[in-house]
Amino acid sequence: MSTTVLISGGAGFIGTALAQRLVALGYEVAVMDVLHSQIHPHRARPASLPGSVPLLVGDVTVAADWDAALRVTQPDQVIHLAAETGTGQSLIEATRHGSVNVVGTAQLIDALTRTGLAPAQLVLASSRAVYGEGAWRTGDEVVYPGPRSHARLAAGLWDPEMPDGRFATPIASSAERTEPRPTNVYAATKLAQEHVLQAWAASRYTPLTILRLQNVYGPGQSLSNPYTGIVSLFALQAGSGRPLEVYEDGRILRDFVFIDDVVEALAAAVVAPATHRRVLDIGSGMATTIYDLAIRLASLCGAPTPTIVGKYRDGDVRAASCDISTAIKDLSWHPRWALDRGLPTLLEWVEAQVGDNGDGMSDGLGRGGPRVARQPVSARP
Repeated sequence: MSTTVLISGGAGFIGTALAQRLVALGYEVAVMDVLHSQIHPHRARPASLPGSVPLLVGDVTVAADWDAALRVTQPDQVIHLAAETGTGQSLIEATRHGSVNVVGTAQLIDALTRTGLAPAQLVLASSRAVYGEGAWRTGDEVVYPGPRSHARLAAGLWDPEMPDGRFATPIASSAERTEPRPTNVYAATKLAQEHVLQAWAASRYTPLTILRLQNVYGPGQSLSNPYTGIVSLFALQAGSGRPLEVYEDGRILRDFVFIDDVVEALAAAVVAPATHRRVLDIGSGMATTIYDLAIRLASLCGAPTPTIVGKYRDGDVRAASCDISTAIKDLSWHPRWALDRGLPTLLEWVEAQVGDNGDGMSDGLGRGGPRVARQPVSARP
């Protein structure tokens, strides 16, 4: 078994939870993280990071930082989580996203070459965003619509434009059959990460696992980051009794996957390394509208009924969900957290955090914390 794992971006939401899981499985784990203030307002070591895990403060865009991290840890496997993730932010900070996501990945493989390390596996946390609008079915035909234009969104035409204006329905994405067609800068940089690692790994005969994650949510997600996930944002607002604003017509589709399920998928990839390149979709396997998500959270918190406001974000896609059948087979993994279990658990965590004003917390949420309707909550596995 490969016993030493280096996690880039390991002080973040997914990284700290993954570090906990790998330590519990008996791995030696080290993390490299720049502790960016957008995620870590106090630039401090996260309390959730196990004490046995070294935190190497370093920037993935800096060659010397990669060299130092690799020499110190001598990892058998590298899990590359470090990335800039804001869809809207990427449209106005494209250089930052390109630098961290693409250049940072190239710096990793250059450092592996310089240090002479040959890892047993590289694991990349990619994104469902690489699919863009994905594939849609109209009649017997499968089509790939282009990005929704600003003019189209401003006119309230929410679905992607189809040939001859035909009605179409979205198809759950699958790495085996869905063509990646990014519609925003963030998505383009994530696909570039995949291509860079695929080309290098193939030339070095290094096994590579790429996991395309859907919308991850759960305890530990930054509550101060303005570009945090919609589930955490809604949980904060509904917990404080505020009405939720739902964009477009409320029918945006997403696959919301709980943090524990994502961690188990990543851990499964580490425990059973690829023998070749594998690209897998990780989600709950269930598509949910944003309005349904808002209604669930408002009901749990006793908040006002959500309002559909018709606003939109350039670069967003209309529908994103995935087929997880290949991941279930290849990783011997299956998601265990449906929304009716995950949302109350998230709300309990948010209630405990608000008012602490510690690392990752947002100011100005109101005294007393969220008003969460008390319901029995299963313990996290």
